[in-house]
Amino acid sequence: MHIDLSGQTILVTGASRGIGREIARQLGASGATVAIHYSSSSDEAVALCKEIGGKSEAFRADLSDASETDRLFRDVAGVYGRIDCVVNNAGIAVHSPLEKSLGDWVDDWDRTMDVNTRSSGILTRAAIGHFVENGGGRLIYMASRASFRGDSEDYLAYAASKGAMVSLARSVARAYGKQNIKAFTIAPGFVRTSMAQDAIDAYGEDFVLGGIALDRLTEPSDVAPTVVLLASGLSDHATGCTIDINAASYVH
Repeated sequence: MHIDLSGQTILVTGASRGIGREIARQLGASGATVAIHYSSSSDEAVALCKEIGGKSEAFRADLSDASETDRLFRDVAGVYGRIDCVVNNAGIAVHSPLEKSLGDWVDDWDRTMDVNTRSSGILTRAAIGHFVENGGGRLIYMASRASFRGDSEDYLAYAASKGAMVSLARSVARAYGKQNIKAFTIAPGFVRTSMAQDAIDAYGEDFVLGGIALDRLTEPSDVAPTVVLLASGLSDHATGCTIDINAASYVH
């Protein structure tokens, strides 16, 4: 099966590194014009634009800031005229033990929710209005195995933020399907990225591998093809679904 995304413009948040970078690469390889969002990694984002080619451009926004998040969507729409799909990929995982002071713990919680959940809500709000005006579109949300199995005591906010992505996607799918708007969720497990490297360094790769059913750690390239498929429209009747790409780690 050949997937051709020519003519589609797709915004990928957190696209300068990790899973987002590979998603952007594979979307571009399938013919899409990719709007590459980044927060601070400008060199990486610009380099990725050059690698992908076409009309891809980099867009900076701090997703912890509500106004910047809303501006991001408007900036991308202003450049391209139409956005066909938004991949809500950006996320942070803040190590936040309960032993922290209340103020510090709440700060960690709020920042995690702002970046992981509120920004996706703001972009969803903007996208729905845009999609209704333009005949439809697709939203793809990056959740986590933690949405279903939970996480450790030091990452309560992360698990809660990713659980919210599932219900957000399902709500959009239920509410706007008749208006040709589809929504999907992907739930990765441990993926070999810089965000996961701290845990690998702390506990060792053998420890991480012990929690999955396969013999190698999931790579960003294992996640990205599903995003390409969902963006293509070939799986629109899966709207509202969650696809687990975590090597059976939430049941292992």
